[in-house]
Parts: sequence; C-alpha cells; structure tokens
Amino acid sequence: MATFFQTLVAQRADLLTALGQHLLLSLVSLLIALVIAIPLAIWVIPRPKIANFFLQIAGVLQTIPSLALLGMLIPLVGIGNVPAVISLVVYALLPIFQNTYTGLTEIDPSLEEAATAFGMTRWEKLRKVELPLAFPVILSGVRTAMVMIIGTATLAALIGAGGLGTFILLGINRNNNTMTLIGALASALLAIILSFGLRHIRHLRLKPVLITAAALLTIGGGFGVYRLVRPKPVAITIAGKLGSEPDVLINMYKELIEKDNPNVKVTLKPNFGQTSFLFNALKTDQITVYPEFTGTVLESLVKTTHQATGDPAATYQQAKKALQKKQLTYLPPMKYNNTYALVVRRDFANKYHLKKISDLDRISDQVNAGFDLEFLDRTDGYKGIQKRYGLNFKTQSMSADLRYEALRQGKVNVVDGYSTDSQIPQYDFVVLQDDQHLFPTYQGAPLLRTETAKAHPEIVHSLNRLKNKISAADMQRMNYQVNVKRQSAAKVAHRYLSEHHLLGGD
Repeated sequence: MATFFQTLVAQRADLLTALGQHLLLSLVSLLIALVIAIPLAIWVIPRPKIANFFLQIAGVLQTIPSLALLGMLIPLVGIGNVPAVISLVVYALLPIFQNTYTGLTEIDPSLEEAATAFGMTRWEKLRKVELPLAFPVILSGVRTAMVMIIGTATLAALIGAGGLGTFILLGINRNNNTMTLIGALASALLAIILSFGLRHIRHLRLKPVLITAAALLTIGGGFGVYRLVRPKPVAITIAGKLGSEPDVLINMYKELIEKDNPNVKVTLKPNFGQTSFLFNALKTDQITVYPEFTGTVLESLVKTTHQATGDPAATYQQAKKALQKKQLTYLPPMKYNNTYALVVRRDFANKYHLKKISDLDRISDQVNAGFDLEFLDRTDGYKGIQKRYGLNFKTQSMSADLRYEALRQGKVNVVDGYSTDSQIPQYDFVVLQDDQHLFPTYQGAPLLRTETAKAHPEIVHSLNRLKNKISAADMQRMNYQVNVKRQSAAKVAHRYLSEHHLLGGD
C-alpha cells in the first residue's frame, strides 16, 4: 500500500490529466450517441421492420473488436480523439437505441388512446406522455452505454487520445503493477460515479435534463468547430510505439527540435500499440515523425524483393529506397541494433546446456514458447525459425508486454524479445545465439513524410544529431533506468543528450 500511495502522489498531475481526457472523451461520445440513437428509435416506432433492421445493424457493430475498429478508422480519420469518439459511439448505440425503442413500444395502449382522446398531437403525446413514461427504461440503456464507453475508452491511449488507458498500458509494459492498478481503479471509480449520477437523474424533470444535454452538446460542438478553423501555429507531432525505448527516443527528438527551434510547438503522442497504427497515421499526415526500425520497414511496411539482412548499411539503404517510393523520408539510423532474440531463463539454459537457438532442437518436445502475434507471423520470426532452423515446438500467443513476466513465473520457457530489453539483465535471462543468422538488423531511425522534410529542413538537421549515436549498451541502460529504476523517459533522454553534448550549449 505504501508503494501505491507513493506512486499515486508522484503521478497525481498525470493522473488528473488522464482522468480529464477520459471523462471528456466519454461524455462527448455519450452525447453524440444520444443524439443519434434516441431520435432514430422514435422515428422507427411505427416502422417495426426498419426498427428490427437497425437493431441487427447495431448488434453487428458491437461484435467488431474495438482494437480492429480503431485500426480500420485510422486510415480514414487519422489518430487521436476522432477515431476514439467514433468507435465509442458505435458501441454505445445499441443499448440506447434498444432501450428507447423498448420503452416507447411497451407503453400501455390505453394511455396512448387517452392521450389521443384529449386531442394531443403526435409531438405532444411524445413530449408529455411517451417520453416521461419510457424515461426510466431509456435511462437504463444510457447507464449501460456509459459504463461500456468508460471501459472501452481505455484503448484510446493506443491511438494517441490519452485517457486512463495510458496508466494501464504503461503499467503492463513496464511491469509496474501499481500504475496498472491506479489506471484500472480510476476507470472503475469513474464508471461507478457517473452511473450513480445517471441513476438519480430519473428523479429530475425530463425537460431540464434534455435542455442541459442540448446545451452541453452545443458548447462541445462549437468548441470543436473553433479548434478546426482557428489559425494553427507550426506544430510537430512526434509519436512512438508502446515501450520505454520509443518513449526515450521521442523525448530526445522533442528536446533536440525545441533546442534548435524555440518557436516550434512539439507534441508527443507516446505508447501507440501497433506499428501499422503509426505508419498509417504518418502517411495521412496525422503525425509528423516517429522512430522506426530498418528491419521492420523491409519485413512489414513495404513491398520489396529485398529482405532485411545482417548488413546494417545495406538494410538501411534498401529500406530508405523503398520508403522514397511512398513519399516518405528515412533519416540516418542510430548505432544500436535492436534485433529479435530468443530468451530463456538461466536455470533452463543451464539444465539443458542451451547456448544457441539450434540447441533447442534437442528438447523441442519440451519447449513451451510464448511469442507475441507479430513475431509468430513474421518471416524473420517464428516462421523463419521453422524454415531455417527446422524447429517446430509448442507456441502460444501473448501480449508483448506480458511475455517476460510469463517467462519469469515459469509459465513458458522460451519467449521472443529484443536485444536491448531491460528485462534481460533485470532477471538475469539468457539470450540464445542466432547461429543461423536469421534475425536481420534493426536500427532505429526517424521516419517522416518527404513533404515535411523539404518544408522543414531545420527539423531534419536537429534529428540528424542522433546519427550513429546510442550504442546497444546505452539503449539497454536507458531502458533499465525507465523500466526498473522508474525514472521518467524525459529525464533519461535529457541526461543522455547532455552527457554526449548533443544540446549545443549544454
């Protein structure tokens, strides 16, 4: 508990920011869903066939995995709040639409007849009789939608929309259970508080509730329009994948650019979950730059006859030429090679005398491997191991963030990793030698649009300060400082830049 409260105090500013982002994202999504679902349910009351069609459509939309929906939205609307809100609205439509339709259709017919007998118009019946009677059922659907939105909104952190999911993802990635717990508890408490508040709205009169909701939507919509049309300063958005290493790198990029160009506004969007998310966001000009690996470019991002090799210079040149065809500029890489690795516990390596990957052939029937989905499907991953090494063993897919913890607890005995991972020295794991030279070179380098590179050569100049800098030992040490010593990525990045005299006057 002492650690929990220490972390809570230390992270209180970030927690309040994430809580505000989460709350705003949730309320905006709920209001939009209300404006769509309730009028639509009212309109289909006399049209049961159409109502059934919309119920089926809303039900199908809810079956789409949230992560897949976010991935499909990025090429269409980019990253950040917009795709997050769209996906949350999609999930909120069914309970609101269904409960509104059910509440209005199950009103006692005698009450409807009485209202007609009093000479009420269709609108008067709806406003004075039907909606007040159906309000408790509608409100129940709204509460369900709100809880669903708050839970799903944690994934918004994967596409740069922030929120409490940032704490959860960072906690998992850095094996910091306290941060994960803080994010999860804050999300749960937010859902409970808002659900409790909505529950007591039923005791209020319907008209003030509707007026308040309309006013909030108008204010929010007006603010959104203002943000779209207001003059925008020169702004650079730097994004990074999930993990301490990209977090350190993007903080270096930010500090270098701001040091050379004080008038440029730099925004960081850390902890994206998937390479494809970032690549699509870059191509659609939603972000300005992000660090990418040479091997990943050739193996996953471009169609080329060339494969990544162990030759760093050749791999970079092939990746650079392939990206030029997509109007993307790949700046010179850093020194370190963060390639794939197969990692085992030291006691397991000692027991079976394991030093290289080919040694696994002797015990293939005893291997229980935990690989992330990307490694399982890559030709320079498990598919390559099967082909080049002739190895086939039991595998299971698991999140990249959890594989080292599973190895430490003995739930698996072989995992994929990266050569600069801090967990390797932290837990005294053993990296098996790639004796058949399967894993290609993975050097990190800034990737940006060619249009941006031409328009802002000063940014290119700033980023090129890291050319051939940062050794593998440097990177592993910085990862260790962030993941194990709990130091901020910004602090670690600044220390390296200062110690290596990359900040000019420093």
